[in-house]
Amino acid sequence: MKAVVYKGPFEVNVEDVAKPAIQHPNDVIVRVTSTAICGSDLHMYEGRTAAEPGIVFGHENLGIIEETGQGVTSLKKGDRVVMPFNVACGFCKNCAAGYTGYCLTVNPGFAGGAYGYVAMGPWPGGQAEYLRVPYADFNCLKLPEGTAHETDFILLADIFPTGYHGCELAGVSPGDSVAVYGGGPVGLMAAYSALLRGAKKVFVVDRVPERLAKAREIGAIPINFAEGDPVAQIKDQTGGEGTDKGVDAVGYQAKAHAEDREEPATVLNSLVETVRPTGALGVPGLYVPSDPGGPDEYARKGMLAVSIGRLFEKGLRVGTGQCNVKRYNRQLRDMIIEGRATPSFVVSHELPLDQAASAYDKFDKRIEGYTKVVLHPQM
Repeated sequence: MKAVVYKGPFEVNVEDVAKPAIQHPNDVIVRVTSTAICGSDLHMYEGRTAAEPGIVFGHENLGIIEETGQGVTSLKKGDRVVMPFNVACGFCKNCAAGYTGYCLTVNPGFAGGAYGYVAMGPWPGGQAEYLRVPYADFNCLKLPEGTAHETDFILLADIFPTGYHGCELAGVSPGDSVAVYGGGPVGLMAAYSALLRGAKKVFVVDRVPERLAKAREIGAIPINFAEGDPVAQIKDQTGGEGTDKGVDAVGYQAKAHAEDREEPATVLNSLVETVRPTGALGVPGLYVPSDPGGPDEYARKGMLAVSIGRLFEKGLRVGTGQCNVKRYNRQLRDMIIEGRATPSFVVSHELPLDQAASAYDKFDKRIEGYTKVVLHPQM
C-alpha cells in the first residue's frame, strides 16, 4: 500500500509499504478515507524529536472497516469509524479512570500510545491506504454511513477534542473571558470550544493573517503579536484586569514576540501575565522532555525558564497534558450530527495522498493559506 514515510528532517515520501494485517482477535483493518496532517507531525518532520527514518506518519484517521478480528463484537465490515490518536487498551488502571491518553498497556515502559508518532509505541500511522486498529471495540468511534461531515468527523481524532480539552483543563465556564495563545488548528479549536462552552470574550494570539482571520470569523478577537505585546493588547480590552482563563496551544516551539527567534517559555510566561489572579491555565500545547533543536542547553533537556514565582504569587491553577480523546469524542460527534458544531472551518486543503510531501512543506512554512490539511488516500 501507499504510505507517508519519514525520511529525515524536512523530508517525507509517499512509498510502498506492507499492508497491515490482523494480528490479534481484537484488531480491525480500516481502509483510510481521510487522514490529517497535525501540527505535532511537524515536530518530527523538522527533526525536533528522536524520530528515526522509516516511521509512517499519521495519528488523525477516519475510514471504513475492511476486516475484523474474531474477537471484535461491536463492529463489522463496512462500518465508518474515526479513531482517537490515543491507542488505548480500555482496561488498565488509567484507561478505566478515563485517562486513555496515558494507557499503561499499549506502549510498555511508558504511559500513552499513538499511531505514527515517535516514542508512542509500535503503531504505524494512518497517512496511508490502510490502518490496523488494536482493541478496536474500544478505539473505534462509529459514524453515520455515507460521506456527510467527513471533514468535521476527521477532526474528532485529535484537534477538536484537544482544543476542547484545553478549555477543560482551564475550567472555561459560561461568562468567562479566555486568552488562547496560538491560532493554529488546535488553538482555533480551543477558541471555538470556549465559545461553545459559553465564554463571553475569547482572544486568539498569533501573527499569521489567515489564522487571525479565521479567529475573527468564529467570533473571537484576533491579537497580532507582531504589532505589539499581546499581554498589553489583551489587558487594554479587559479593563486592565486580564482574562479569567488562558490556553497554551503553541507548546515548546514558541516564538519570541519581539523577535523572530524561538523562546520556548514565552507563551507560558505571557499567559501567567495575561490571566488575572486566581485564574487558570490549560496547556494542551506539546512540551517534550528532550528537544534536539532547542535554542539552549536547558531547552534541549526540556527545562524552561517559567515564571513560577509569578504563577504562585497570582494563585493560578495549571492543567497540562495530552488529550484523552475518548472523554470528549462521542459528545462532540453528536454535536456535529445535530448541527451544533462545525469544526471543519479550520480545514484549508483537501489533497490526495500523493501530494503529502508538498503539503508538509507548505504547512511547515505557513504559506499559501495552509492551516489544516486533510489527505484522502482514495482521491
